[in-house]
Amino acid sequence: MPTATKQKTGQTTTSGAEILVESLIRQGVKCVFAYPGGASMPLHQALRQHRETLRTVLPRHEQGGGFAAQGFARSSNDVGVCMATSGPGATNLVTAIADAKLDSVPLVAVTGQVPQHVIGSDAFQETPIVSVCQQITKHHYLITAADPNCTESVAQTLRSIPRIVKEAFYIARTGRPGPVLIDFPKNIQLASLEGEIDYDPPLFLPGYRPETRTVADEQIRQVTAAIRRSKRPMLYIGGGVVNSGAADQLTAFARRTNIPVTSTVMGLGGFPGDDPQSLHMLGMHGTVYANYAVNEADLLLAFGVRFDDRVTGKVSEFAKHGKIVHVDIDPAEMHKVKEAHIPIVADVKGFLEKLNPAISDDDIPDLTEWWDRINGWRAEHPLSYAERGDHILPQFAIEELYKLTAKRDPYVAVGVGQHQMWAAQFFKFRKPRRWLSSSGLGTMGFGLPAAMGVQTRHPGELVIDIDGDGSFQMNIQELATLTCEKLPVKILLLNNQHLGMVVQWEDRFMEGKRAHTYLGPVDHPEWLGEGDGSFYEETYPDFVKIASGYGVAAAHVRRKSDLAAALEEMINHDGPYLLDVICPYQEHVLPMIPSGATARDIITE
Repeated sequence: MPTATKQKTGQTTTSGAEILVESLIRQGVKCVFAYPGGASMPLHQALRQHRETLRTVLPRHEQGGGFAAQGFARSSNDVGVCMATSGPGATNLVTAIADAKLDSVPLVAVTGQVPQHVIGSDAFQETPIVSVCQQITKHHYLITAADPNCTESVAQTLRSIPRIVKEAFYIARTGRPGPVLIDFPKNIQLASLEGEIDYDPPLFLPGYRPETRTVADEQIRQVTAAIRRSKRPMLYIGGGVVNSGAADQLTAFARRTNIPVTSTVMGLGGFPGDDPQSLHMLGMHGTVYANYAVNEADLLLAFGVRFDDRVTGKVSEFAKHGKIVHVDIDPAEMHKVKEAHIPIVADVKGFLEKLNPAISDDDIPDLTEWWDRINGWRAEHPLSYAERGDHILPQFAIEELYKLTAKRDPYVAVGVGQHQMWAAQFFKFRKPRRWLSSSGLGTMGFGLPAAMGVQTRHPGELVIDIDGDGSFQMNIQELATLTCEKLPVKILLLNNQHLGMVVQWEDRFMEGKRAHTYLGPVDHPEWLGEGDGSFYEETYPDFVKIASGYGVAAAHVRRKSDLAAALEEMINHDGPYLLDVICPYQEHVLPMIPSGATARDIITE
């Protein structure tokens, strides 16, 4: 119970801030990523009273705290919790909240707000954060009293806090998961309530009914019939498979039917990436054989996906040769992008639990010819990359890291850019929730703080941030958090001194004209058009020196012949470690389907 003050009457009083923190604990929260400020100080005073049961991790930027809370949630079944003050503290959370919305991550963000009587007056550090976040949250609350000058009105508001917190967690985790915002004015935080508090009140959500829909027997019969009649079926899985905990059921279904499996970037790990049935990722930077297979499929089993534009390309041409079975928990996704022949609004796990026992041996088609065709594409268009002597290509570095760590079942977070796509291609995830990527919003700076959150949630596990030098610098300050919180995250920094993905698009579509995509000094020879930029003897900034200043062990590696030993040192180090891998910048992520194009337009060289 929160520490309460005693008045002369003998009654105990509890502040609004203490009520909210106790309500978080009652929801099972074990960790909060919180950065204090004027409008949230009472909350932090309440947090410090519960240091034994509720860990508060201090990030070095509110956005870092938001992404760390996401890492905590994405790698587990927990709701992530972050906290910030009003004004700039709250707006610094906006990107992390939007990111959680697009990737369906359960998150509760608590923001301090200026006192109620000055809301709307442009008070110091005031922003209308609820209004700002209306379109990027699943739901939001502003905790105010009907009459802030009336003692009973304020008391009624204080009594509502446990219900609000309970509802926020219920909304965040049920149905299609997402972020919920609680904005908490300072005067309500400081106000106090006498007597006992009901921390388990009934929910009051008359407009929210996320109950899992029952899959009809007729729908199961339709799906089994479609499978039985197909000659070229494909499984296309997404983040819904991971969120619903359906990986085991999906794997059992795939192996029973022998249907090839391809995944969105959000679905990686939903089916073992090293399984022979896996065609790996599809879409803009997916494998040739996955894209060809989906293009030629006569049945597309789309489970837990939303037909994102990075997968479909030109929508009218995507999977146009076959019947589509679309299973998703969110009814808003049905027919939103692609018309489904058999739309099923359901939790993927529940659907598969009903489908699997319904499939008989007679329902399983002979896919020999289909697999022969797919394996031909595999042989003709494997994932590969060139050799460049003793230079370290990013693909090689990621592949070597995968080989060295596969048996340890690591968690891998990434930033956004070329390194993100190479990691998706060359790191094979065998289990769900091991891969953390800002996929829908594509937020640079996601990798390091997300890994920080994962390590907090899984203290004894190997957690790696594969990052690029551009993305890494977006939240580089979280190196301090790693040191101070004793979080042994390993950082594989693929340093090519450029914004690599934008450079790739410049090369492919803008005649190679550089427009502010080089990150080094302007008088560097490469900027002047001299040399090939493959072997920087000096890099800017010096990440090893920066890491050292934050108390993080670090080393440079430039030559392929030195990479294995450098990776071993990073992996085996007992604290946080940064390995700065100097890479050539000319590499492109291939295959590549240009935006709005089709699988027939795929670029392979």
